[in-house]
Amino acid sequence: MKAFLIGLQFLTRIQVVKQTVWTEEDFGKSVRYFPLVGLVLGLLYGFLAWLLTWGLEEIAGISIPEHFRAAVLAVVPFLATGGIHCDGFMDTVDGIFSGRERDRMLEIMKDSRTGSFGVVAFGILLLMQYSLLLDMPKENLPWALLVMPVVGRLMMTGAISLFPYARPDGMGKAFGKYATPKNYIFIVIYTLLLLAILDGWLLLHIYLLFYLVFVIFLLFLLMVHYLPFY
Repeated sequence: MKAFLIGLQFLTRIQVVKQTVWTEEDFGKSVRYFPLVGLVLGLLYGFLAWLLTWGLEEIAGISIPEHFRAAVLAVVPFLATGGIHCDGFMDTVDGIFSGRERDRMLEIMKDSRTGSFGVVAFGILLLMQYSLLLDMPKENLPWALLVMPVVGRLMMTGAISLFPYARPDGMGKAFGKYATPKNYIFIVIYTLLLLAILDGWLLLHIYLLFYLVFVIFLLFLLMVHYLPFY
């Protein structure tokens, strides 16, 4: 339970119990609960989507314009998570598109300042999210926003568990130390079962197919990284 609360506090602005002292072990073990943290966020996003789409109209007769609804649903994840994923996204873009060598890329990613590549990429990302939320059929919005954070956090655990940490030390080192491929199998199983319960057993086949493609892609990247003939 402690590891879950640490993961919840780390990935979101939600603090059920304020924890200021984290051990490396507790911090590392919180990775296995990331999809459950995604479920907490998904319940929030899904409820808000229902409220803006039908709830307010049924309860108070207030009809929310589609463009305003899409804007709210695009902004709320940044508020709920503190923008931690946005910061990581912009740092990554700044480093990758810098055109420098590996060590210099890592220095750029660690820099607290955001470069022009990161700002432009974030603007494009936000525009795409807004467009998708606007174009998605409103009947699918609550369920899509419920499932999306769960799948997203599952992808995070895959990257942490299956790939080596880029630096010799740092915050992410604890994740890599305690998030093993063996633990990842357990995470995948309970997340797929959770998705099956949320979305119905028929849609489980869609997630299995999607995840199979993702695993094949990860295996290819591992082969490129480790095998000498690639």
